[in-house]
Formats: sequence, structure tokens, C-alpha cells
Amino acid sequence: MAAMTAAEPAPDEALPLRDVRVIEMGHLIAGPFCGSLLADLGAEVIKIENPDGGDPMRRWGTSDSEPDSLWWPIIGRNKKSVTADLHLESGRSTARRLIAAADVVIENFRPGTLERWGMSYEELARDNPGVILARVSGFGQTGPYARRAGYGAIGEAVGGIRYVTGDPGSPPSRSGISLGDSVAGMYACIGVLTALHERERTGRGQVIDVALYESVLSLMESTLAEYAVRGRIRERTGAVLPGVAPSNLYPTADGQWILIAANQDSVFARLAEVIGLGIGKDRFATHASRATHQAELDAVISDWTAGRGAQDIMTLLEEHSVPATTMYRAPEMLHDPHFAARDSIITRPHPTLGPLPMHNVSPRLSRTPGRVRWLGPQLGQHNQELLGETGAEQAAEPEPAAAESESA
Repeated sequence: MAAMTAAEPAPDEALPLRDVRVIEMGHLIAGPFCGSLLADLGAEVIKIENPDGGDPMRRWGTSDSEPDSLWWPIIGRNKKSVTADLHLESGRSTARRLIAAADVVIENFRPGTLERWGMSYEELARDNPGVILARVSGFGQTGPYARRAGYGAIGEAVGGIRYVTGDPGSPPSRSGISLGDSVAGMYACIGVLTALHERERTGRGQVIDVALYESVLSLMESTLAEYAVRGRIRERTGAVLPGVAPSNLYPTADGQWILIAANQDSVFARLAEVIGLGIGKDRFATHASRATHQAELDAVISDWTAGRGAQDIMTLLEEHSVPATTMYRAPEMLHDPHFAARDSIITRPHPTLGPLPMHNVSPRLSRTPGRVRWLGPQLGQHNQELLGETGAEQAAEPEPAAAESESA
């Protein structure tokens, strides 16, 4: 694999969020993904972890033969790690001390957990009126389902995206990534940036309430209106975009799949020229007529692609400005010249895994871009720097009834 590195990094002084301090108290993906986005743009993100093992992401994907997590270096990148057991008063005291000097707190515990720990927003704001609290949970902080456990998969199901994902003849499917968690993390990040902007005028912080299911719901296009107005329930359609043709996967002679999206009339006319299909005023001439004859049109295109190799098809379609692509997996991304030219993928050294490739910072800023400064830190690596301690917090006697801290 050819070496791929980012352009010359900007100094820390140019990072756009360099003056923002964030305390991250969540674990797994949804809350920490928000922290990652802010850290990539230069915020000082201090992750509070339990001294007994830390964030479970440190162990995801590991085994006896592969003890190093490939998740943690990426989701933990650009963050600092300190240890404090929030089930203990001593740990909560450490957290309060850090929060008193912070701009933002991110948490994704079950709703009510912070309140039981004596760390409600009102209590935190008493010491720090400008603090912003981003709360990520399965069902939000209010409502009859608020106390339910709700991981990303649950949010995807309740928000509707699971039902419409997959092939028509199969049960609802997972998309292949933790989509619900990541979308919720993005919305939490948007909320944080919005609240920081508003604080410039008022000097006051506020609470950001992000529900996993609502984050997914926001992606569901017109599905609610389709049912309410016309009585239609959107179903799984696999690779097909119903009523929009052609927009589908088509087989190639060398065993690949190529996605062609040529539904606009002018674009379809160019595709028809490539495959030798005279359209005139026939059944494929307009968007509406192509929708009516979608299956027939897909069969015509499939017959054409099946007799040609993927690269030959791509060359022809690119020459005629027809949107198309082969299917990208990790190997294609790592060796693609466009990815390389834009530094879409960067590598950073890992102490045991060697050069570790990962996505670059997004979005890109022209004058003050973010950058990946380091990979996920060791557990408690920054105790001395931030707490004046060299090791994990000393254990104390737990309270009679430890507060529940299951991630939302």
C-alpha cells in the first residue's frame, strides 16, 4: 500500500476550536463521536474514564490473538484521558472540578443518572453558568420512554431506518455501520457549536437534548407524509430507488457491480446514447415513463453492462458525464488516486500496530483546518497533567446504592 499522509499540518494555534475545553463522560459511540468531531477541530477534549478498564471501545474487536483494538485509536483520537470512578463521591468531585473550568460537557448515560450523582445541569451551572451540557440518550431526557435503555440499534429501529433497510424478501437489516450512534453524535456536535455561538451573546450555557431515535427520524425524508396523506408505508427496496429510474446496481462481465444514477432526462439521454438505446417519444423518454417501466429499463441496462468489464463501462460513462461508480471497499479507498490527492485518508503511527490508516478530519476549513494530532491515549495517560496524579484514582467505599450508569 502506498504511503498516504496529510498535507503539512497547521500549528495548534490555528485550530478553530483551540480555546474550547470539553469534558467527555460518555462511552461507546454516540457521545464519544461528538467528542471526536470537536477534538478533530482543535477542542481540548478530556475524557473521564473508569479506572477499571475505561471505555469499552478500548476492547471492541479484540481477541486473544488480536489484543489491540482498531476502534479505540480512531474514536479516541485527539482526546486526553483521565481516570475517575463516577460511582464514587471522590470521582464525582474530580469531575466537578474539571467541569467548573470547562465550556462543554458530553454525556450519554441513562437519563436521570447525572441527577442521582448530584451532577444535574442546575448543580453544574451553579459553579459554571456558561457550561453547555450535551446529553445523548436513546429516547431523550423527557417522555414516557426516557428511562428505557436505548443503544444505536434501538434508535435505528424506532426512528424507522431499520425497517426500510435491506431487500424486500428479507427481514429489516443493519446498514453495516453504527449509523444511529454516529448521526446522534453529529447532532450533538451541531448543538454544541450552536450553543457556543449563542453563549457569545448571553454568556449563559444550556442543555442539548439529543435522542438517538429522533436523530434517525430526521433522515426519514417524506415517509411520515407518505403515510399520513396517501396511506403508503415505505418498504424495503434493496438497491432500487422506486419511481426514479435508472438508479440501481448493474452486473458487469468481470463479476463487479456498478451503480448508475441517470434519472434526470438530460443525463438519461446521454446514457441512452452510450448504450445505443433510441428513446425518442417511447416509454423511456420522460422521468414519469421511466418510473412506469422501471423494471424493463433496468433489464435493458443490465444486459448492456453484463457484456462489459467494469473499467470499460466506467470509461464510457465518464466520457459522457453519466454519474456512475463501482462499489468501494477499504482496498479501493486506500488505493484510489482521488482519495490520495485530497488526503481523505491519513496514516498515524500506532505503538504496536504500526502505521494506522483512518479518515481525515471533516468538514474541511480553508484557513483553520482541523487535524489528527494523536491517536486514542492510554487509560489515564493525562492524570498527571490534568489532575496532578500519576496513577488511577484510589478506590473509596462506594455509596450504599451506586447510581446506574448504563450508557444510553
